[in-house]
Amino acid sequence: MLKIIPLGGLGEIGLNMMVIEYGDTIFIVDAGLMFPEDFMLGIDYVIPDMAYIRENRSKIFGIILTHAHEDHIGALPFFLKEVNVPVFATRFTLGIVKHKLEERGLLSSTALHEIAPGQQLKIGVFDIGFIHVTHSVVDGVGLAIRTPVGLIVHTGDFKITNASLDGIKTDVNKFALCGQEGVLALLSDSTNVEKEGYTISAQKIQEAIGRIVADCKGRVIIALFASNITRIQRVINIAEHEERKVVFDGRSIEVSIKIAQELGFLKIPPGMEIGIDEMDSYPDDEIILITTGSQGEPMSALARMATGTHKKISVKRADTIVLSSKFIPGNERAITGIINKLYKRGANLIYEKISEIHVSGHAFREELKMMINLTKPKYFIPIHGEYRHLLLHARLAEDIGIPRENAILVENGQVVEFSKDDVRIQGSVPTGRVLIDGKGVGDVGRSVLKERRALSEDGLVVVNMWFDEETGIVTYGPEIVSRGFVFETATGHLIEDAKCVVLECVDNVDFDEPDRTEKIKVQVKTALKQYFYFAIKRRPVILTFIQEV
Repeated sequence: MLKIIPLGGLGEIGLNMMVIEYGDTIFIVDAGLMFPEDFMLGIDYVIPDMAYIRENRSKIFGIILTHAHEDHIGALPFFLKEVNVPVFATRFTLGIVKHKLEERGLLSSTALHEIAPGQQLKIGVFDIGFIHVTHSVVDGVGLAIRTPVGLIVHTGDFKITNASLDGIKTDVNKFALCGQEGVLALLSDSTNVEKEGYTISAQKIQEAIGRIVADCKGRVIIALFASNITRIQRVINIAEHEERKVVFDGRSIEVSIKIAQELGFLKIPPGMEIGIDEMDSYPDDEIILITTGSQGEPMSALARMATGTHKKISVKRADTIVLSSKFIPGNERAITGIINKLYKRGANLIYEKISEIHVSGHAFREELKMMINLTKPKYFIPIHGEYRHLLLHARLAEDIGIPRENAILVENGQVVEFSKDDVRIQGSVPTGRVLIDGKGVGDVGRSVLKERRALSEDGLVVVNMWFDEETGIVTYGPEIVSRGFVFETATGHLIEDAKCVVLECVDNVDFDEPDRTEKIKVQVKTALKQYFYFAIKRRPVILTFIQEV
């Protein structure tokens, strides 16, 4: 049986990782991360649980990366620490991966192999073809996976209607040839299934940004994803037409620019790029600054401009700031916070809610229909999206002729087994989310997050008290220190009453009671929790430092 096992990316945005398995041969498609949700206090990012990878490391012969976005490659360093296998990716994706692995000290020990659209790759019983797809990052591919039981098509992240700058579009002919050959199952990107029609023309976006630059009498600051090389090239073309110099600011964007230039994906006319220290040597109306921070990242260049902490750039009233990216769900509050701060500094703001200055890299409904019609699959599995996206995509497939029983909704960890004639979901494997906190991998769990949330919402109370070991008399304290919910100067009576509660607990435990100190600690915690909730409707975290001296 052929097994397809998603370890992440189904029922969520990010964490894309999929196992393709037949007999004793496994290869992996993508290893992505997800940025933390609001309740994940202090967490840097999230990766898939790789328990199944560890259990089957001897069967894994390689990992294929479809494109260079973090939700598809961000967990690769952690994957390679579990199992050191060859990595297959296109030129630009490999360029980004090399930089990532070099930072982690993994580059010299990893076998990296460049693949290209049209190329075939043999991994055990699998014969894998690569199909060019257009996305918001260059050099993306879909996969045509020929297996002993039939052809599986994995679209990767794609859209169909818009060409890249060099005129290369999603290779619909190759997908159509797969349809003629006979596709057992199509695994298709579901991200934009809620959007009717087709994605906006990239040419329209270029024209809109061009008009903004032409009308601006001061500096133009454009914030976008560092990986969106096609958009960056379009801005450079506009800068050339408007005779403006281009400045790049932000570590991630500088890395992407360097890699894209070295590989020939980005062309900057000689003399156009200047350093950030040279900006003051030119009039404001001759400058375009391309930077990071379109998602409200707190340490990004744009965030530092908004708060006035950027060492090199101060926002001016004549500046026009363009956020040329979509508001990713979960980031809205951070983005609007930066927009408000920039407005307060007098800048003119343009973003997707008020102007068409961003085009999505994911197919809309009509393009999703087109992919299904091109490949004519027997079975259809929606991937890459939250549950509602997967469900709506399955219904879309039914609307254009896929039998309901053949449109299969799969959850992370479920094992989808294919024979030549049938498909079934046969059990599940361990899966989930692993939280990365600084250098800690997976050592922060639900209990720690619960404690952090309690600290953030209800504050902290510390009780210090010493007893005389021989007499049991209190020799110091009780001292009560609060952080995060009450100030002694304003509500001193609350603290004083809390001290009385502690002393009552001491009186309740006899001097000759076994484990007297421990019993007092337990009583103090319980009594203070009840007291603070009764007095101020709060449940602070309570720490007791009570000892005999």
